[in-house]
Amino acid sequence: MKTHAAACRPAGCARLRVISPTAETALEILLELLLELIFQVFGELLVELGLHAVAEPFRKQPSVWVAVLGYVLLGGIVGALSLWLMPQHLTRDGWPRLANLVVTPVIAGFAMTLMGLWRARRGDPVLRIDRFAYGYLFALTVAVVRYNFAS
Repeated sequence: MKTHAAACRPAGCARLRVISPTAETALEILLELLLELIFQVFGELLVELGLHAVAEPFRKQPSVWVAVLGYVLLGGIVGALSLWLMPQHLTRDGWPRLANLVVTPVIAGFAMTLMGLWRARRGDPVLRIDRFAYGYLFALTVAVVRYNFAS
């Protein structure tokens, strides 16, 4: 248990502020999940910027299944690169890591949907990754690679 006694003197300290281990653990878990989410959304935004630049010459959209395969492969590659940059898990073992595997791709998918809506309002072209299902699939693949192979 951690205590905080910055302004206390040996004889005149009436109160110590105590931080409970449960609250500290919950705060650590929330911070870990938030870092994973930021990492995955940032990765998706970088991929989206790259895809918009690469997709300009190719106006015809491939079939849905080719796009799904492409996003799964791209997510696997980004997940592997993330292991090279950051080989440790950002979340601890157990349910926080499973929660990250389930929740973070959903939030990343919604973030990509919002990005797509923003692009559509501006009149910019909207790619498939700007839709929930494709953003979710990409983030899920990154999360699965990190879940299985991070140390």
